[in-house]
Amino acid sequence: MSKQSIGIIMNGVTGRMGTNQHLVRSIVAIRNQGGVPLKNGDLLYPEPILVGRNAAKLESLAQRCGIERWSTNLSESLANPEYKIYFDAQTTSAHADSVKGALAAGKHVYCEKPISPDVATAMELAHAAKKSGLKNGVVQDKLFLPGLRKLKRLIDGGFFGKILSIRGEFGYWVFEGDWQQAQRPSWNYRKEDGGGIILDMFCHWQYVLAGIFSPVKSLSALGATHIETRYDEQGKPYKCTADDAAYGTFILENGAIAQINSSWAVRVNREELFVLQVDGTEGTAVAGLLDCKVQHKVNTPKAVWNPDIPNPIDFREQWEVVPDNAEFDNGFKVQWEMFLRHVVDDEPFPHDFLEGAKGVQLAELGLESWRKRCWVDVPTLTL
Repeated sequence: MSKQSIGIIMNGVTGRMGTNQHLVRSIVAIRNQGGVPLKNGDLLYPEPILVGRNAAKLESLAQRCGIERWSTNLSESLANPEYKIYFDAQTTSAHADSVKGALAAGKHVYCEKPISPDVATAMELAHAAKKSGLKNGVVQDKLFLPGLRKLKRLIDGGFFGKILSIRGEFGYWVFEGDWQQAQRPSWNYRKEDGGGIILDMFCHWQYVLAGIFSPVKSLSALGATHIETRYDEQGKPYKCTADDAAYGTFILENGAIAQINSSWAVRVNREELFVLQVDGTEGTAVAGLLDCKVQHKVNTPKAVWNPDIPNPIDFREQWEVVPDNAEFDNGFKVQWEMFLRHVVDDEPFPHDFLEGAKGVQLAELGLESWRKRCWVDVPTLTL
């Protein structure tokens, strides 16, 4: 078994997501396993160069991860023919210019979502990628979560009968940053820097709903900025200009109704940070990041409303756990392996820039619905 190397420019990986999910748990993990198996039996071995603005952070991260190369000069890296792939994990507002530059330099591009703050720019990138003929992809990691993969298995097996409704709860309390350090960067809470939970999370909900259930036909959304003042990385207070919570209702093309709450200002009283309940005529499932539990119609207890006595039914005991029946690798790593095989072996990769633009579109329509206090339809995006 021989080894092929492929150069990857990784821009913006000194941030939390870039470091943990894309570098350490994906690219470094792929290197540690020896590479990605190809059709011809070879192993594809990623050779990254870390790119960013802070030389000290880049050097430290490269040393920690066993990466030889790093640079603060993106243009120089893009001009190097050794690197076939450009990956962008910068802030949302910084994606577009760098992605355009990478396409112009003849690089295949893989990008974190959202690929831009607005659908017009997202479609511009999708058109540019199609015109270039280069491979392009957007991170859609939640489709690869073990809990949601089990949920998709239930749908494919006909467990639910007719799906009636989907209810999702996502989020946790993000500390303000004064007496307790915040778990998320300050730009997330500034609209002018590309922040906002609707822009962030509606991109996820678009591909989760379309990929597992059915595309969104129309939506109604309400956003809120519950925490008005937070403290940045230097401990200085700043005014929050972006939404930190969103309450969305989505009508799907198959007639099902989905309701998903997203919040950075909610304390968790559920088993996982993301929980999705799906109710159907024949059964119900509750899926999280890792686990999935089900209750079939024949096992459903008969609940009777009587507030005068303690409830005789322990509802949580009435659920069965869906077995793994497979090994589930890190979702970011799985999608990275798919994209690498897409580039080298031309294997299918459905999560392209057009799919990324659909996520931005749903976020933009969610903001419009909030602003106008109305339902909005979701037009079909095509290239």
